[in-house]
Amino acid sequence: MNINFLKYRTLYYILSGVLIVSSLALVLVFGLKMGIDFTGGSIMELVFDGQVPSNESIESSLADLNLVEIIIQPAGENRLILRFGHIEESTHQEILKKIEGETEQSFEAIGPTIGKELTGKTRTATILALLAIASYVAFAFRRVSYPAKSWQYGLATLVALFHDIIIPLGVFAILGEFYNVEINIPFVAALLTVLGFSVHDTIVVFDRIRENLLKRTAVSFGDVVNQSLNQTLVRSINTVLTTLLVLFAIYFFGGESLKYFSLALIIGIVSGAYSSIFIASPLIFSWVNSKEGKRK
Repeated sequence: MNINFLKYRTLYYILSGVLIVSSLALVLVFGLKMGIDFTGGSIMELVFDGQVPSNESIESSLADLNLVEIIIQPAGENRLILRFGHIEESTHQEILKKIEGETEQSFEAIGPTIGKELTGKTRTATILALLAIASYVAFAFRRVSYPAKSWQYGLATLVALFHDIIIPLGVFAILGEFYNVEINIPFVAALLTVLGFSVHDTIVVFDRIRENLLKRTAVSFGDVVNQSLNQTLVRSINTVLTTLLVLFAIYFFGGESLKYFSLALIIGIVSGAYSSIFIASPLIFSWVNSKEGKRK
């Protein structure tokens, strides 16, 4: 296999730039609908023996309880999920009395203080993970300082990871705006998993570039990058396809609670597979090429 990946690198950059800018715009315009894990509140899952009552009927039954921002969502056959602000146990029991024909499957309440604490920890964990990954990659490639510097490998990895995180966020901004899909702890776990998958895929390519540079199997750095991408392409495709098969099975058959967790993984892993091949390595080549052009 001898595909010239670098020939159309400008097209890859434009496509990724459009996706990143669009995703950022969606997040800024629509925002992210944060779940009770981060805002605090209560969530109740109900199973009904017979017909599921309408949203209007439930809202009417609970009107005198003055619940804060009640959201009612279907959760599969004969199931509903109710979300509202933080409530006391007495109010919880009142809700169960007012809704007829239901069995409570689960109930979870998180205070606003804990929600804010989780938000801060999540933000810190994500930033630290990105910086740690970039630093590790730069350190791992410190012995291959020509023609690309080790820090350029780390920076290219960071750009690819940002690409892989922002695209799922953009998609979930749309889902939150139109379908009330919330950002919760499983979603954050999915993003961190995507980071791990993406950096692993990227390092495999970088490692092959390092090996080929040491072997001097190609004339120019561009030839080395193309050769390395071709050598790892089949492995990357096989890894992604086998992973996606499992994730699609979870999405379609894993139940409502795993649906959006698996969707975030699907979007992130597809994005990560793309960035590891079409963004990270071509970026390093572009930087080296630009530097050599200035010297001339």
